Amino acid sequence: MSADEQYESVPAGYTGAVYVCPMHPRVRRTQPGSCPICGMGLELASAAMAEEEPNPELADFTRRFWIGAVLTVPLLVLAMGPFLGLGGARAALGERDALWIELVLGTPVVLWCGLPFLARGWTSFRTLKLNMFSLIAMGVIAAWLYSVVAVLVPGIFPDGFRDAEGHVGVYFEAAAVIVTLVLLGQLMELRARQGTGKAIRALLDMAAKAALVIRDNGREEEVPLDEVRLGDRLRVRPGDKVPVDGLVVNGRSFVDESMITGEPVPVEKTPGDSLTGATVNGSGSLIMEATRVGADTVLNQIVAMVEAAQRSRAPIQQYADRVAGLFVPAVILIAACSFIVWAIWGPAPPLSYALIAAVAVLIIACPCALGLATPMSIMTATGRGAQIGVLIKNAEALERFETVDTLIVDKTGTLTEGNPRLVAVLPAAGHDAVTVLKLAATLEKGSEHPLAKAIVQGAEDREVALAASTDFEAVTGKGVKGTVDGQTVMIGNLKLVQDLGLDLEALTATADSRRDGGETVMFVMLDGQFAGLVSVADPVKDSTPGALKALHQLGFRIIMATGDSERTAKAVAAHVGIDDVRAGLLPEDKARLISELQAAGSKVAMAGDGVNDAPALAQADVGIAMGTGADVAIESAGITLVKGNLDGIVRARRLARATMRNIRQNLFLALAYNASGVPVAAGLLYPFFGILVSPMFAAFAMTASSISVVLNSLRLRSLRV
Repeated sequence: MSADEQYESVPAGYTGAVYVCPMHPRVRRTQPGSCPICGMGLELASAAMAEEEPNPELADFTRRFWIGAVLTVPLLVLAMGPFLGLGGARAALGERDALWIELVLGTPVVLWCGLPFLARGWTSFRTLKLNMFSLIAMGVIAAWLYSVVAVLVPGIFPDGFRDAEGHVGVYFEAAAVIVTLVLLGQLMELRARQGTGKAIRALLDMAAKAALVIRDNGREEEVPLDEVRLGDRLRVRPGDKVPVDGLVVNGRSFVDESMITGEPVPVEKTPGDSLTGATVNGSGSLIMEATRVGADTVLNQIVAMVEAAQRSRAPIQQYADRVAGLFVPAVILIAACSFIVWAIWGPAPPLSYALIAAVAVLIIACPCALGLATPMSIMTATGRGAQIGVLIKNAEALERFETVDTLIVDKTGTLTEGNPRLVAVLPAAGHDAVTVLKLAATLEKGSEHPLAKAIVQGAEDREVALAASTDFEAVTGKGVKGTVDGQTVMIGNLKLVQDLGLDLEALTATADSRRDGGETVMFVMLDGQFAGLVSVADPVKDSTPGALKALHQLGFRIIMATGDSERTAKAVAAHVGIDDVRAGLLPEDKARLISELQAAGSKVAMAGDGVNDAPALAQADVGIAMGTGADVAIESAGITLVKGNLDGIVRARRLARATMRNIRQNLFLALAYNASGVPVAAGLLYPFFGILVSPMFAAFAMTASSISVVLNSLRLRSLRV
């Protein structure tokens, strides 16, 4: 049996949910649980298979956390009260009874609440894949066993470890606090993992639920989407979602493709044009032929890309994991050496001293402050982020965002407002701007096109009174025409002007200069003669230029990736100061661009707001969603900006840097205590000063270390970004 087959337990032909380890993809199971190699929780291979019901692992950990918290709080008060001026309860109970109460409160926290971590720790030792769970299991079990023996048979301890009444200090509160804090961290991770499936379900919900199939006899029949076959002829009614990918056979309409392209302007569709499933039909009726169904549709390919990107990343491994592989074996080695040295050269009874020294080393390495170091900083940073409009999905996003060097931004809705507006009316000689706008807006009242709506809205904003129009007609691919106040009016693009045989060489230069400014220009003709230009644009957000300047100062290379035309994209980029432009991109192109940059060694963040951005947001090292955007974009991202402005990225970057700096400080405080305490616990100072570690002193030092970590983390609450 191969190594891969050893961990593969999915029967052939199985079609249900499959769970995999994000660190070891060869581990595949039909039930949730822990990875047999590293002990990490298994994730769904396909988030689309996730049920709406609560994750059983999340429910289990939530229950364990609350029970652990309820038992740990009084245990902590009872144990630490004397050091904090709250020793009344312990004094009233008496030391012996207080120790028994600590045992009763702490034991279920360690053995039941902490059981998943003990199991993962055992797995890590068995497979020699040492991690944070190795350290937790080792420290918690050592502290608990030591404390149980201290309560039951205190007489076996040397005199230096007992107080005047013969009692030995215990570590129940340290073990319980560690378990409860680690449970809290796991709950945060599980909730983040549960959210990844929401992005997939949000995408799948965008698809049409049924299709209207036209049978050979002309009868129309509504069927479920999975019954549509290649070559089927389908009717798409006004306002309906396009059911699958295909080609227009008959009809004409404008289709909103913003979920694919990200652009707010619907695209005109005529016979022979392609249609994409889940896009929204306008007011016209279409007959289409299905050319791609099922998993081959663009929407399902987007789903597959989001799944692959999310599955390719492991949950955050805390900085403590990175040192655990070295710290754990070092602690075990020191404990073993101290046992041997004390057993050979220690005072009588040597084996008793040897055992106490070895256990003391394991206990003092117990990661109480280490367990606080990352969660406290993350929780404080998350709260501070919410205050400044930066919503952080998980700790991984903050850790990764600190090192990002390339930022990819979408144009529409990210740099711009995503809402076309009339920006200019340029009349020809002999005409005035009000007349030109009146003619254009009156005619465009009959159009469903968003650019037409922008012209009409612009006329209303300028209080231009509109007239009545008749004989309205759309000229496919060119514009519209009709009669206004008895005069023939036409408005459209350069093709429409050329059909009239007009010489517009000078006007073309004017139009091109407007286009170079990122505007869409339309020509207005009155009775076959040029009357003027109207220009519509999607305005750049006021905050964009300043935010981009600040992002450059923070070390970002900025790339615009958009589905818009190259000319418009470059115009906007030149205006706001973008380093590079990639235009005319589809969703898979954006994700592919990010993959190429990552392969070249870049750390990439993607900022976007549309469904079309979801694969790229998931593929990026950090996805940043504009809060004004689509739900699926927000679910795919690690960071969401409430106001949807780029200056939120500036705040997020500064918050990420401050948070990771704070975590490193916390880890130093925690590890410095452990590193300095271990040799003292091993008895290094005994030959010179006769000093052995007192359990009560160690407990106090551990508490002081934890308090220093908490206070340092709370400094993030006043962070100015």
